[in-house]
This record gives sequence, C-alpha cells and structure tokens, in this order.
Amino acid sequence: MQQIGTVWNALEPRRRIIVILASLGMFAAVLALGRMASTPSLELLYSGLESSAAGEVVTALEQRGVAYEVRGGAIFVDAAQRDTLRMTLATEGLPATSAKGYELLDGLSGFGTTSQMFDAAYWRAKEGELARTITSHPAISSARVHIATTGSNPFQRNVQPTASVMISAAPGAVSGKHARALQFLVASAVAGLAPEDVSVIDGSGGLIGAVDDPPANATDDRAETMRQRVERLLEARVGRGNAVVEVSVDTVTQSESLRERRVDPQSRVAISTDTEERSDTATDQGGGDVTVASNLPDGDAAGGDTSNSQSSQTRERVNYEVSETEREVIMQPGAIRRLTVAVLVNGSMATTADGAETYEPRSEEEMGALRDLVASAVGFDETRGDVITIKTLEFQPAIPQGTLAEASFLEAMALDVMSLLQAAVLAIVALILGLFVVRPILARPSAAPVAALSGPVAQPADRILPGEALTGEIDDGDFDDGRLSLVSGDTGRGGTRSGDVPTLASPEEDPVARLRAMIEDRQEETVEILRSWLEGEEEKA
Repeated sequence: MQQIGTVWNALEPRRRIIVILASLGMFAAVLALGRMASTPSLELLYSGLESSAAGEVVTALEQRGVAYEVRGGAIFVDAAQRDTLRMTLATEGLPATSAKGYELLDGLSGFGTTSQMFDAAYWRAKEGELARTITSHPAISSARVHIATTGSNPFQRNVQPTASVMISAAPGAVSGKHARALQFLVASAVAGLAPEDVSVIDGSGGLIGAVDDPPANATDDRAETMRQRVERLLEARVGRGNAVVEVSVDTVTQSESLRERRVDPQSRVAISTDTEERSDTATDQGGGDVTVASNLPDGDAAGGDTSNSQSSQTRERVNYEVSETEREVIMQPGAIRRLTVAVLVNGSMATTADGAETYEPRSEEEMGALRDLVASAVGFDETRGDVITIKTLEFQPAIPQGTLAEASFLEAMALDVMSLLQAAVLAIVALILGLFVVRPILARPSAAPVAALSGPVAQPADRILPGEALTGEIDDGDFDDGRLSLVSGDTGRGGTRSGDVPTLASPEEDPVARLRAMIEDRQEETVEILRSWLEGEEEKA
C-alpha cells in the first residue's frame, strides 16, 4: 500500500483523472459481465393481454418464484421455462379472457332471480361463447358479439332478432368469405336469426361483406385454374420447371336477358273433338169432315190420306292448337368470350459422342401432341376465336439469389449469440482498460539513465573482455578478476583514486571488497538497481 501511495503521489492530476475514469469503467464492465452471467436469457411468454389478465399471470409467476420481466405490454420469462409455464398456466385457465360464457349461469340461484335477470344472463353467456369461438381462429385476436332479441315477450310479433360482431384481426385483413362464415356461425347459434341480419365490423370500423363477393368463377380465378391444370399436365411429360404457361380469359362483363316466342303453323295438334247427331221424324194425315164421331175415342172418324217424313243430321267439331315455343335466356357476366393460351416448353439435353451435352429442341410431333393436350385441358373452341401458342425454346438457368439457410453450430448448441457477443465486448473493454490504461499509469516512471562508466584503459588482450559492464548482479561462483575491466583514470597501483571509482592495488585483491568500495561511491545507482530487483520479484509473485 505504501508503494501504491508513493506512485499515486508521483502522478500528475491529469493522469489521476484518467486512472479514476478507467478504473470506474473497468469496474462497471466487470459488474455488467457478472450481471449477464447471473441473469437468465428471457423470451416472450405473453403479449397484448388486458391489464386484469396480465395481472393474474404475474401473480401466478410470483407464487411460483419464477423470475420474469415486464416490458411494456409483454411478459418475458426464462427461455428454458417458457413452454412449461405456458402449459402449466393453461391448466389454471390463464391468461383468462374477458369474455365469459355459460359459467355465468352457474352463479344464478332460484331465489331472487327473475325471468328478466335469467334472460339477460343467458344472452350474455351466449355472446361470450360466440366470442370465444370466433377468437379461436388464428386470424382473429379479439371479438365482441352483440345480439338484439325480444326474448320471450309474448306481446311482440314479427320481430326478427339481429346481431353484430366486432373483430380485431391479427396481421392481415379478414376476407369477405371469412366474414360470411362468421355470419352463418352466429345465425346458426341463435334461433330465428338469418345470416343477412348479422353485421361483421373490423377493427378499423369498416363493414365486412357489405358487398357480395365476386363469383367463384371470376376471370382471374378461372384463368389461374386453367393455368395450373395445363402446367400440371405438361410437367408430367417435360418435367418440373420445364414448362411455363400463361392463360388469358376474355369474359363477358354485361348481363343480358333474351325472351323468345316461336309459333309453328305447320305443326298443329288436336286438343278436343265434339260430335253431334240429330234425327227428325214427321207424320202427316189427309184432311176430312170433322164430326162428333171423329172426336170420340171409339167413334168412327172420317178416313183420309197419311204421309210420313224422317231426317237425320250429324255434326263434328274438332279444336286444334298451333305449336308454340317460348324461351327465356338470362346471360350473366362471366361467360368466356375468347381464350388465349401461351405455352413455353424447354428442350432436352443430348449427349454427343465426345461426352458433351448439347441442347436439342423438341420434335414437331411431340409439340403437336402437347398442343392437343393443352386444347383439351382448356376447352379450346376455334369458332369462338380461341388461340393456343406453344413453342419450344432453351431456358436460361436461374442463378439462386443469396445462400442456403442452414442451422449454425451455435443454433444447434442452443446458445444465445447476442448474449455471447455482449459478454465478449464487455470482457474486451475491461481487458483494454486494465492492460493499456490503468497498468501503464500506475507503473513506476522510468528512472533517469545511469551515467555510463568510462571505458577501460589499454590492457593486455587476455585481460580485456569487450562489452563487459557493471550489471549489478553478484556471481556466487568462482570469480575471475581477470575478466573485470579496469576503470579509466588508473594511474598507478598505489590504491589512489582516479575519478570516482577506486582502483585495486593488485588483481589478487578480494573482489567483494572492491564491489563494496564501488557501492559506497555510487549509492544512488545502487539504490536504483536494488529497487528494480524488488519490483521484478513482486511482478513475478
């Protein structure tokens, strides 16, 4: 600590600020690394819940002691426990939906419950059950159902129930077919309710299904159906991806009604026959005197001439009806006016004698057979003006864009790449701050360079070793004083000093004594050498 205090006091104010900031940054990085190591990886559990439902889920997580985090309207939990928690909470009915169904009727008792209260609870339960059924579809996130009915009021007649459905769709819009299905769903659940009396409204306030959807045989649908039919037929012969089909259908867009009445006078039909026969008989007697006797029944009448006449008549009446034909034709939009089909077929690859592959177009016979198949598949009618164009050309190979998506090693090991990257960045920051900022500043400033000793005087060749200098190390082995260079300024052997370094009187003098004499004369340099030894030993420790 004393050495650290000495080094701290020797630093300049600017370096002290740098050391403090670097130490704080390194400390924060280490804390962040520890927090990341102790914090589990969180993943989404539920989102978009109502406040009451989200509170129930949070309460259940706290009772189980599960670590969670709330971010806005989403609840995050440990990734390893997410699926287990979803199944466990589902068994408890969590997250609970705001719409309640027939369980509302469980709380009603026979005492204190009027018929009006029961009817209100019943229709409320019916609305909740329908809302649950509608939200079970993955395309719908929430739904509300309202049913307007008279109930069991006997004084109201000819009142039809109506209903409305308010839905909030998931990403994407609800189609008219889906809205029509919802209308039938609600109408089937309510007695006396017609599908036309159910209104479906989306989240933006628009009415879905207000306008009838186009018929299933619309132009685009029919063209797509024909294209798929022809393409499937050709791929059975030329292979997948070797045929391109485009179909254009020109349809009638106007509706027309034709009524025709045709009478054929040559084709008559007897519908009734009336035959009448008539016979008349007449007798004429001759005249005479009229007397009393002629008036008596038994009297003698006067005789006279008598004549008889008889006639018969037959009449036949036949009623005929002339043949008449009456026809009414209503032409709706969608009839095919003209059909155009374009087919492009890839050729085949042939191998030559030398092993090279060359392109060969398909033969005329094969193209004719393919054309007949296409004509049969689309219902070709030449009198209508239909056209079929089929060609064989070489396809250009399609170069795939991008690379194939494959599972990486980290994904196979189920490792969180972002967490690993964050930990690596923090570790690098802490290492840089520790090694390249704090340590160099806290290190002792380099000491002033020691003055070099003057070179030795001329000595015999066997006594002089070039490059020898004072290093401050003591050799405990046998010391060869002949290797020690003499300091310049030595004028004699009398033991006198020349300069700052004493000279030995003779080579046989003890080298330790000579070293002591040198230490006494160069105390500052000796202290620096000893300090460097101590610092080196501390660093090694």
